[in-house]
Amino acid sequence: MCAFAALSWTVASVLGAQTYPTGKDARNGLKSGVLDAGMAAEGMKLVSFTPKSAEFDTTRGLTFVNSDLAFRGNYVYQGNFAGFSIWDVSNPAKPVKAAAVSCITSQGDPSIYGNLLFISAEGGGNRNDCGKGGVKDPKDHMAGVRIFDVSDPRNPKLVKNVQTCKGSHTHTIVPSPKDKGVIYLYVSGSQGTRPETEMAGCKSGTDAADTTNSLYRLDVIKVPLASPEKSEVVTGARIFTGMEPAPRRAGAGAGRGGRGADPAAGPPPAPTGPRNCHDVSVYPEKHLLAGACGSYGILVDISNPEKPIRLDAVADTNFSLWHTAVFSNDGSKVVFTDEWGGGTSPNCQAGNMLEMGGNTTLTITKAKKMKQGAYFKIPTAQTAQENCVSHNGALVPVPGRDIMVQGWYQGGVDVIDFTDPNKPFELAFFDRGPIDAPPMVDAGPPGAAGTAAPPARGTIGGSWGAYYYNGMIYSSELARGMDILELTPSDKLSANEIAAAKLIKLDQFNPQSQPKIVWPAAFPVVRSYLDQLVRNNGLAAARTSAIGSALDAAEAQSGAARRASLTKLAAAVTKDAAGAKDAARVTTMAAAIKALAAASK
Repeated sequence: MCAFAALSWTVASVLGAQTYPTGKDARNGLKSGVLDAGMAAEGMKLVSFTPKSAEFDTTRGLTFVNSDLAFRGNYVYQGNFAGFSIWDVSNPAKPVKAAAVSCITSQGDPSIYGNLLFISAEGGGNRNDCGKGGVKDPKDHMAGVRIFDVSDPRNPKLVKNVQTCKGSHTHTIVPSPKDKGVIYLYVSGSQGTRPETEMAGCKSGTDAADTTNSLYRLDVIKVPLASPEKSEVVTGARIFTGMEPAPRRAGAGAGRGGRGADPAAGPPPAPTGPRNCHDVSVYPEKHLLAGACGSYGILVDISNPEKPIRLDAVADTNFSLWHTAVFSNDGSKVVFTDEWGGGTSPNCQAGNMLEMGGNTTLTITKAKKMKQGAYFKIPTAQTAQENCVSHNGALVPVPGRDIMVQGWYQGGVDVIDFTDPNKPFELAFFDRGPIDAPPMVDAGPPGAAGTAAPPARGTIGGSWGAYYYNGMIYSSELARGMDILELTPSDKLSANEIAAAKLIKLDQFNPQSQPKIVWPAAFPVVRSYLDQLVRNNGLAAARTSAIGSALDAAEAQSGAARRASLTKLAAAVTKDAAGAKDAARVTTMAAAIKALAAASK
């Protein structure tokens, strides 16, 4: 059953927005090239670059581009439109390929849970047997989620192809809140319904309230972990019922703007309310789902994963394609991204609107309604040869701040602080020059002797997604391979904050299934809050200096002496809150000191 919440619309740009900087930027004018392009970085450094697996080493169209990442232990699982790679990153400076599995499965987004690897399959050329050559017989068509057993990362084995009526562009793991032996996969995608002649029970239609209609729902796959071969679609999440078409920017087409749109396919269909999501992110700890559903951003209660309830929905005429979402760790904010142009267009040029193709941060109220804040887009202009738009990212676990890292295709990797939803800003970046060189100029008309024919479309590349995992940032490069990056101290992010982030160690990580981050009692955590108070003048300088000295002295002690010193300091800092400009942060720091005292034995 779906709660019919009121819808919020934002029409035109009335929110805070950026302007392109006029000064020099290290990202400007980088040399082009596939593997020898110029590079620029600030606030992070490149630890290693690993070229694509030989099985996928081509830049031909989208057929062999890398897609998303998932993480477990010392392994990174990298999707590809033609299969997937597994990398052993025990040494981030020298990743080692454990396996490269050829299996046509566009777009191949992966997720991992224990020894099971799940791969999204949506394209018309995917076959049950993973083979090349296209689908000759409809019964051989695979559209849904493939399940692999990766208990031996060097020898993955296909367990089952779970067919769905619309295939799977992406999917998201939702653990059962009642049964540790069960997980659910929420399946997203924008394809039409498969004909019943290909898959029995699939039904198209225009009535979102029709419970037999396969279009207006997220397919939900139930996976019994002990018997993954029994996985199947058990229900459809009907979170779109009652939603009207979202308002659109004047002059915008009615198409959804997704990748692969065919301009020769004729006029687009009449607009409808959303009928699926491009991607959903869940925060099981808060029982929340953020659905990036094309024309809307949707907030959903998933307390019962088989019966999700829509709580709120927001549309914005500046957003072309609500693409993906990231929650803040406290669940009070959610960042939605806009994949304007579907990821294949150069939409970060100086003439492009900064309100389009970027992020927007929404505050989630206690009543579970969303209030839109400012936009954010990378503050540098990219070239006409670089496909660039906001894409996938996740949190960087710095205590006291809301920070995320994100891929922007050929706009590179960006680290963003969205603590203040009305003033998000860039903390760090890594970027390469375009893959393709700019076309020749002043060389005569196209086709003239001595001139090269203009390319039909430039090479699609750049960062599909960038994620922080156990101390490093991993970026899946569509055309080149995989980058591993490390944050470096700056005036915007201190060494203590970076050290506190490195305290967070995860056994596995799927970016669309956010874990609750809990920092241990540790000196870097306390010093992170202290650095933030110094940076924002949240507490008098004399006190921050004194607290810093007291922490140094306590760290030099051990056992009961350290505990006594920290207990005394916590009491003093608690009193500091009364006169502090940033009382909330001082109080949080006092609690962290108290926890550190309790942990000192």
